[in-house]
Amino acid sequence: MAHLRAVPDPDDVPEDVAEVDRVVEPVDPAAATAPGEDDPPHADVHDETSEEQPRRYPSTIGGAFYLSILAVAGTALFITYRHDWRLGIQILGGSCLAAALIRLVLANRDAGMLAIRNRFIDVSLLTGAGLALIALATTIPDMPV
Repeated sequence: MAHLRAVPDPDDVPEDVAEVDRVVEPVDPAAATAPGEDDPPHADVHDETSEEQPRRYPSTIGGAFYLSILAVAGTALFITYRHDWRLGIQILGGSCLAAALIRLVLANRDAGMLAIRNRFIDVSLLTGAGLALIALATTIPDMPV
């Protein structure tokens, strides 16, 4: 069975390339090497002389903000469960508003886990949820126990 070498699509080949260059050339299977053998070094491969940089956790500033918002939200849920539910829900709404503000300010590449959709949708949903939680926590009347 003859092996064939891939050739660019004729529509992608410039006009000044001769018709002969567009022909598929057979390749000798005995001369073929396995992938990785005799391959030229790639630019993305680091040589052994370079120092390996330690990975930073979190790798973006948005990841650090995300973890802090998550900690505040967890604290708010704890306050809601153990103490004053209004205060806890208001803190939770405030953390959503803070996340919306951070998402609005940070660039997409720096937003980390705060960037789920496009910026407009993320900020709109977080702002809506934050305002709704704060409004509901402040307007629900007290019920006698």
